[in-house]
Amino acid sequence: MREFACALQYPREELIKNGFPYRGSWNSGFFKREAPIVMELGCGKGEYTVGLAKSDPARNYIGVDIKGARMWRGAKTVEEENITNAAFLRAEIENIDQFFVPAEVDELWITFPDPQMKKTRKRLTSTRFLNLYRNLLRPGGIVNLKTDSPFLYEYTRRLVELNGFEVIMDTDDLYGSGLADPVSSIKTFYEQQWLSRGKKIKRLSFRLPSEGELLEPQEDDIVKDDYHAMARFNC
Repeated sequence: MREFACALQYPREELIKNGFPYRGSWNSGFFKREAPIVMELGCGKGEYTVGLAKSDPARNYIGVDIKGARMWRGAKTVEEENITNAAFLRAEIENIDQFFVPAEVDELWITFPDPQMKKTRKRLTSTRFLNLYRNLLRPGGIVNLKTDSPFLYEYTRRLVELNGFEVIMDTDDLYGSGLADPVSSIKTFYEQQWLSRGKKIKRLSFRLPSEGELLEPQEDDIVKDDYHAMARFNC
């Protein structure tokens, strides 16, 4: 990862000591141009970040993950194909506010995260994380969830409804609904696995307001995903 100009790694100790040099200046300092910033959280191998960047050169894209061995593939593709509007950041999502100032990000993608069925606080669409995202997003910024998990989809859908968020897209069968646009149709390594097993892909996109208390929905009656008991990440 250190060999790639598009890949940024900042250990916690370095952040505490010196801070992040591009916080507040991603466009001017790193990308060297002004453009809306779109971030993918838990980007894995980086296929979605790369696909987004190639499909929309007018925006700057940043893939975030803690595991550099996965992101290496995406970073290598960016370097090999000279994609100038994509970057990768190795960081814990819990600390993402150390890398961006308020309103620096226009849109978020959360693609195939662990549904964390037993631990709400670790769920990337929980109110804990949404409160973190709203500190980075511009007012009315967009959050996109793409998942194979019926549990995570239903939980997030209830949260969105309970808090009165503006819904942009909501489908429990992306490819069967006719709503799949070129962006939605970018397929990651894990998505291809789930599709090969006959799983339906869900997408939920909504605007996240910058103010107001966020409420957690009732989830005791949401059916758990039994197939997630198998090893999920065995790449």
